[in-house]
Amino acid sequence: MKSNKLSFLYTLVFILFSTACGNKPQKHSEEQKEELITVIDRFNKAFANSEISVLESMVTNNYSHTNGTYEAIDKEKWFEYLKKRSKEIKAGILTINSYEMNQLKIEFHDNTAITTAKVITSITKNGELSKNEYRVTNIWVYENGAWKRAGFHDGKIQ
Repeated sequence: MKSNKLSFLYTLVFILFSTACGNKPQKHSEEQKEELITVIDRFNKAFANSEISVLESMVTNNYSHTNGTYEAIDKEKWFEYLKKRSKEIKAGILTINSYEMNQLKIEFHDNTAITTAKVITSITKNGELSKNEYRVTNIWVYENGAWKRAGFHDGKIQ
């Protein structure tokens, strides 16, 4: 009898300790998935419209951005790129005709989500039309009550 009580006590302590340490797997509901999709849509709209202040609030401090043909850059360098791009848009050098994400897939891992998708873009730069397709992977983390993008990588399809 004493052995059963000790076994139960050890099991209870183990469960409580595991839960307190965050080792308990989290289940993500459709509502949480929809929340992340809404955040991704907002992020993509802000990127297409060059809304830098919105994007700043939606990435982590240690953000990492990698394009298929360049080495990884940090948050500071990515925002330098965004500011240059914004100036080109305002000057009429660059026009974002369309920016579309489809085939979105989301995999949750506790407070992190890995998303994959296909992005199709159409831009006009210096009067030249350019259409491209990319496969993208994003890493999103739930930080301080909000989803923030922590990492990005793309590979050009065409």
